[in-house]
Amino acid sequence: MDGVGGHSSVGREAPARADAGLIETVRPWIDAAARIVALTGAGISTDSGIPDFRGPQGVWTRNPDAEKLATIQHYLADPEVRKRAWRSRLESPAWHAKPNPGHLALAALERRGTFHALITQNVDGLHLLAGSSPERVIEIHGTMREVACLACGERAPTERVLARVRAGEEDPPCRTCGGILKTATISFGQGLVAEDLVRAERAARSSDLMLAVGTKLSVWPIAGVVPLAKETGARVVILNAEPTEMDGLADAVLRGSISELLPQLVGATPTAER
Repeated sequence: MDGVGGHSSVGREAPARADAGLIETVRPWIDAAARIVALTGAGISTDSGIPDFRGPQGVWTRNPDAEKLATIQHYLADPEVRKRAWRSRLESPAWHAKPNPGHLALAALERRGTFHALITQNVDGLHLLAGSSPERVIEIHGTMREVACLACGERAPTERVLARVRAGEEDPPCRTCGGILKTATISFGQGLVAEDLVRAERAARSSDLMLAVGTKLSVWPIAGVVPLAKETGARVVILNAEPTEMDGLADAVLRGSISELLPQLVGATPTAER
C-alpha cells in the first residue's frame, strides 16, 4: 500500500510504465464521468507521514504484537493492552500530519460537481482536513479524532482524553458512566456501522467511475464496492504502489506515488497549506 512503484497496466494487458500516455487515457474518463466514487486506503496517507499496516514497512509488519491494540477482545479484557493503546495514540504521527496532494486532488475533484462519494478505510481524518465535504465522506472504519464509551456510547474529541493521559491517567474511563473508552474506530472483532455500509454500497451502485486509491482491496466487506460498481456499469481505475487483489477487473491500473498521480489525473494544483 505504501512506497513508490514503477509500473501500470490497462485492463488485463501486460504491465507498462505509468507514462503520460496512460494518464491521458484515464483523464478523459474522469472528465466525462457524472457520478464519481472513490475508495481510499492507507496508501493515500503514507506521503503525509502516516505508515500503513501491512505494507513492507507497515506498523503490523514491523511489530505483529501491535495488532492486539486494534483487536476489541484484547482491548476489553486486558487493561495493559488499553494502557499501551493510549500511549500509542499519544505518539501517532497522524496528529501532526497534513493532507498531501492526493487528498487535495480528491477535494478539488469534488468541487467540479461530479464527485458523488468518498469512501475511506482511513481513520486519520485527512480527507476532511483537505476540504472534502463531511456529507460526502464515508469513514467506513470510523475516526481516531473522536473517542466513544463502549458502555454508554457517549462521544468526545480524542484530544480531550489524550490530555488526561498526559496528566497521568493511563487508562482513562468514561466520566459519565465509568465505562471503557476507545477511539471511535472499528477494531478487529467489531462490526461496521450498517448505515455507513449501506451508503457505500448505494454510492457504488450508482457510480459511473470508481477510483480505488491506495488500497490493496483485501479488506472485506468494503472492498466489495469495487466489483459492485463494475457489475453495475462503472469504469474502475486502480491507483496503488503495489498489485491489488482486483487488478484483473480494472479498466486501468496505475502504479506509483498517489500524491503524484492523482493531481495529474484530476488536473489539480495543490494549494492548501501542508
